[in-house]
Amino acid sequence: MKERTKRDIIFVGISVLLYAVIEALILYRVIPPYFERGIVTVCINVILAASLNLINGITGQFSIGHAGFMAVGGYVSAILTVKLGMSFSVAIIAGAAAAGVLGVLIGLPTLRLNGDYLAIATLGLGEIIRIVILNISYVGGAAGLNGVPKDTNFTWVFGMMIFTLLFIRNLVESSHGRACIAIRENEIAAEAMGINTTRYKVLAFTIGATFAGVAGALFVHYTYVASPSSFTFMKSIDILTMVVLGGLGSMTGSVVGAVVLTLLTFFLADYPQIRGVIYSLLLIVLMLYRPQGLFGNKEFSLKMLSRLTGGGRRDVA
Repeated sequence: MKERTKRDIIFVGISVLLYAVIEALILYRVIPPYFERGIVTVCINVILAASLNLINGITGQFSIGHAGFMAVGGYVSAILTVKLGMSFSVAIIAGAAAAGVLGVLIGLPTLRLNGDYLAIATLGLGEIIRIVILNISYVGGAAGLNGVPKDTNFTWVFGMMIFTLLFIRNLVESSHGRACIAIRENEIAAEAMGINTTRYKVLAFTIGATFAGVAGALFVHYTYVASPSSFTFMKSIDILTMVVLGGLGSMTGSVVGAVVLTLLTFFLADYPQIRGVIYSLLLIVLMLYRPQGLFGNKEFSLKMLSRLTGGGRRDVA
């Protein structure tokens, strides 16, 4: 426990320092608005990748409908701020809660499935959510809900990103997290040892959906509009790609995967004809030479840094 507390304090300290530097650069216009948008997008994608990694990487399920929960969080929060005039903080909480409740309702019947069957079910449910939104005139239908206030800023997204990473990482290291990992490694053996596999799968699915709702609320309050076109099947695939690139089961990998793919898309925005080619080649090379992802299921730590810099060799000597 002391080691975990020490690690969290170091992580928060480094995060505060990083936030102060970036915020100062933004305030003094060293970072222009265009690049600020890229940084905000990175933070939102880190939240999405980390929350999906809890489901796919830590618990070993195969969900590809994450954009659906993002849409629910985004639309519920937008309704509260645009239609009902509520504060942004209340809207985020409500969006997260709505996505979490939907995660429970969807998870209870679908998480009895495994593998490809679960993937197909979550894909279908994500598309159902989007189609339902398309046919609700109250939220603008296909045109989307416009006039959403731009309440999201770097402070909000960075703070929520750090909270997400701390929450999920500490959950993984708890007894609940170890139960989820046991399910990933061997569900039959875990059930034989007395672990309620359905309960823990639904728990992971619900928490992942909740944080996807948070990301959705932050996203729509940064782009001024909640549009069904922002939450398509391809958005779910993008999030899944970030998780696979970084490494299934690694929170560090989720961060790195989200940063790499978001920045790659961001800097190649002016070259759409080659963006898809580079994106695809990157994934092919990764699958050939590093199929477990950049970090596998490992986490970056001070011990790893010591080994990389030669500290481990000095210890041996």
